[in-house]
Amino acid sequence: MLIFDSSKKQKVEFVSIVPNVVRIYVCGPTVYDNAHLGHARSAIAFDLLQRILEANGYEVIFVKNFTDIDDKIVKKSKEADKSVDEITATYTQSYLNDMESLGIRRPTLEPKATQNLEAIFKMIKTLLKNKKAYIAKNGDIYMKVKEDSKYGTLSNRINLESQISRIGENEFKEDIRDFALWKIFNKADDVAYDSEFGRGRPGWHIECSSMIEEHLAYKDKDYSIDIHAGGADLLFPHHENEASQSRCANNKELAKYWIHNGFVNVNGEKMSKSLGNSYFIKDALKIYDGEILRYYLLSMHYRAPINFSHNDIIQNKKRLDRLYRLKKRLNVEYNENILDTAFRDEFLGALNDDMNISIALSILDSMISNYNDLLDKNPKDLATKQKAISNIIFINQLLGIGEKDPIEYFHLGVDSDTKAYIEKKIKERKIARENKDYALSDRIRDELKAKNISLMDTKDGVVWEYSE
Repeated sequence: MLIFDSSKKQKVEFVSIVPNVVRIYVCGPTVYDNAHLGHARSAIAFDLLQRILEANGYEVIFVKNFTDIDDKIVKKSKEADKSVDEITATYTQSYLNDMESLGIRRPTLEPKATQNLEAIFKMIKTLLKNKKAYIAKNGDIYMKVKEDSKYGTLSNRINLESQISRIGENEFKEDIRDFALWKIFNKADDVAYDSEFGRGRPGWHIECSSMIEEHLAYKDKDYSIDIHAGGADLLFPHHENEASQSRCANNKELAKYWIHNGFVNVNGEKMSKSLGNSYFIKDALKIYDGEILRYYLLSMHYRAPINFSHNDIIQNKKRLDRLYRLKKRLNVEYNENILDTAFRDEFLGALNDDMNISIALSILDSMISNYNDLLDKNPKDLATKQKAISNIIFINQLLGIGEKDPIEYFHLGVDSDTKAYIEKKIKERKIARENKDYALSDRIRDELKAKNISLMDTKDGVVWEYSE
């Protein structure tokens, strides 16, 4: 299996630290607002990675954190006149709801910064003891970047102007590259936590390093974890700083491999809350079913940027439609002894090449065409149908698509009032056909077709589909 390692800037063979086990950490959301499509894309990319690893026989231990201590959260709580706990609980649940709608499986563990303060204190104390950090005159604690000779080797960047701190800077830092491990907040109305360093809040970067060390890290290996993953915008400074403080605290590298997904762009710009061009997942789900949105965000290679487009979603859905049209033809029980091993090997082989979704989907398209041709020639061939259904189950296991009932799938996007209207028209058409009023029957069909509703007469009755 090959993956693109961001630190090496090339595809490399993946070899787990411990045979048949993979430990993955993915940076999760800062829960001060609803999640946008950039969050969705990252979650889908690494959900796919987990599924591919499991298909290759690995046991995957997958951890994704919630950042629930942050200046943005404090600011939101004051604006909304709600407690920090209310804000973080609301947006944590909102995120989890969005992930469920997108078919993202829950991680093995979902640690929160507020629940890991002792781990944060422990790492800060280690860095101070190792003289890799210092206490500034105002009580803040900073990482002493000049003490890490490998700083910058992950991102190959030390662009000082772009290193924007999540917590306000001050003149007490020794070096502009130094970043906060602990910030003192001691006013009566400050949101802060007690520590032996003084009342304050942890820096963003130390949260992830501490949670990895507490919940996931190997203590007796050359690397703490196999894979650290996240969006490309986290490579610098967040992941560079994580790697640095973990290396200095533990005398070893944090991750054997680093993987980053590409941006979701809107009008040529990266989607982000700070740019004010976020497209919230919850809003997209009002228009598209979660599986359709998942397929769209899955259909481009995970490292490539996606320029969000409604038209592209509709075009991608047509490929997903083909999968469900094949599934609709099958209507057989899965038989684990009848498998299309050639398809499985080819499909997984494509995904094993750095999650090459383009090749995988072209193999899927060919499989659909092949089985449709076989069923056109012999519609009752049970073995062919069972092989096809086994392929669809395998696709669902890997891509998280194709699980719905085909009839249900082709009714997506139609509200209950419209469904009642369609059923009423189908009954009217049935009566017209019984009365041999074929002109009326055709008018009803045409009327529905004008509303993107197609009718199909089958031996089991009339079936309808909606398409855009």
